[in-house]
Amino acid sequence: MPKFVYVYTGGQTADTAEAQEKVMQDWMAWFGTLGDAVADPGNPFGASATVSPGGVTDGGASKVGGYSIVTADSLSDATARAKGCPVLTGGGSVEVYEAMAM
Repeated sequence: MPKFVYVYTGGQTADTAEAQEKVMQDWMAWFGTLGDAVADPGNPFGASATVSPGGVTDGGASKVGGYSIVTADSLSDATARAKGCPVLTGGGSVEVYEAMAM
């Protein structure tokens, strides 16, 4: 079955310990709805830098916040599964990419 990468961008960061716990619970609940389709729940990203021909700058150019890998029948199926992602409630988005077998 094909694998797809969810790339999380944007969204707001929870500002209290209680809010952070709620966000974590929301993520775990969403992963639970995906069941066995979750191949790798992934991780959020921390510090970043961008390397270009002109040098290195602090911060990622694309503002990506993390990733997950899921299995799905098609891009359409993977996209439909992403619609419940908690990053969406914080104003973020999910980019969905098929991971091509090499």
